[in-house]
Amino acid sequence: MIDLDGAVVCVTGGARGIGRATAAALKRRGAKVWIGDLDAEEAARTAHELGAKSTHLDVTDEDSVAAFHRSAAGDGPVAMLVNNAGIQYMGPFVDQKLSAYHREMAVNLGGVINGMHEFLPEMIARNHGHIVNVASMAAKVTTPGMSVYCATKYAVAALSRAVRAEIADTRVTITTIMPTAVHTELTAGVNLSLLPTRQPEQIAAAIAASARRPGREVTVPRWLSPFGLIEDITPEPLMQRMKRLATRNEPPGHFDEGKRRNYLDRIEG
Repeated sequence: MIDLDGAVVCVTGGARGIGRATAAALKRRGAKVWIGDLDAEEAARTAHELGAKSTHLDVTDEDSVAAFHRSAAGDGPVAMLVNNAGIQYMGPFVDQKLSAYHREMAVNLGGVINGMHEFLPEMIARNHGHIVNVASMAAKVTTPGMSVYCATKYAVAALSRAVRAEIADTRVTITTIMPTAVHTELTAGVNLSLLPTRQPEQIAAAIAASARRPGREVTVPRWLSPFGLIEDITPEPLMQRMKRLATRNEPPGHFDEGKRRNYLDRIEG
């Protein structure tokens, strides 16, 4: 368990959305929060507003992740890392550019690998620390039109589970957070009317709570937890029909281009 009061905590992708809400929640609990984000200007603005600190961070670059760690460690040993940075491309699998998929994998999965590999050794040496990997319910319930996103989040959950087993005899903990659809830029232009949704602050509350109660896999909301098993045991043709109903029979990965354009321009920029 981590006492957040005075603890040094790092949040990747902390300038916006879930990352920003998480930084705010941790700051309210007395943590010394460091925000890392590819958008250094927005990260600095967020840090100023929250009373945190920030630095430029490219989670796909191991040297950048190491520099982030060194900067935060100037305030003391890092007690908690939140691997939150992530992006999402949507649409039929064959219609997307391979470069976009490779970027999605590099950020969503590679960023988590880089973060864990950089921060874990010191935590294990101190026998104290907590890592939160933000995955998604897409790790349990696959969604047409989000194929590679689902694959990266499934991989994050599997990675977390495997490393958790490796360090089970230490006092270092790893929690995988699996949110439902969240109202952030990542879901801009997507019709969420038939899906259970949450606000970033609700995901942030679960992340902050995991410092004191480090559950292994935490779904938000919790009642979604059995849905992975339901997908596994339901005949695939039936599950496909149910998913089409949930998306109002829209094409896989359908979104409003106008409402999503700003987000796509930013992650592609």
